[in-house]
Amino acid sequence: MGLLAAPAMAQTTTQNPDGGTGMGEVTLYPEAGGPKAVLQPDGTAIPPAGAPAAVKKIIRAANRIAKKPYVYGGGHTANFRSRGYDCSGSMSFALRGAGLVKTPLNSTGFMSWGSTGPGNWVTTYAHGGRAYMVIAGLRFDTSGRSKKGTRWQADLRSTRGYKVRHPDGL
Repeated sequence: MGLLAAPAMAQTTTQNPDGGTGMGEVTLYPEAGGPKAVLQPDGTAIPPAGAPAAVKKIIRAANRIAKKPYVYGGGHTANFRSRGYDCSGSMSFALRGAGLVKTPLNSTGFMSWGSTGPGNWVTTYAHGGRAYMVIAGLRFDTSGRSKKGTRWQADLRSTRGYKVRHPDGL
C-alpha cells in the first residue's frame, strides 16, 4: 500500500436531497492532491481535488455506508436506506449521491446501466449475481480478503466475466 497523501480542505456548500442549498451552511470536505482517491485508515475515501463534482458526491455518499455490514437485498428500498447493503445496493446508494440512479438497481440492472466500457472516473462491473465499482482508482465493494460488508479497498480484483460500464461523462 502506498503512502497516504495529505488531504487539502475544500469548502463546499451542503445540498439538501431536494437540490436546494442548506441555508448557507458550509461543510469542509478533505480532498486529495493527485489524480486518485486516497483510502484513509478509518475506511473512508478522500476524493481527488481535480475530480468532477459528481465523482466527489459519489465518494461522499459511499463514505456514509462504507462500514455497514453485508445484508442480502440491503439498500433495495425506495429511500435506499438499510441497516446493511448488498453489492448492488451499496453501488446504488453511492451513485444516487450524484443523482445518477433514481431507484436501486440489482446486479443484472447494472449489466446494461450507463455506457459500455470503462469510464475515466467511475467504472461499474456486473454479472448476473455480483457487482462492484471503481471510483477514482479505489474499489467500492462488499467482498474482499480481510472484511465483509460495504467498504473501500485499494486492491483491485479480476474483471473476468463482468460487464464493464460507466456513467455518461464520467
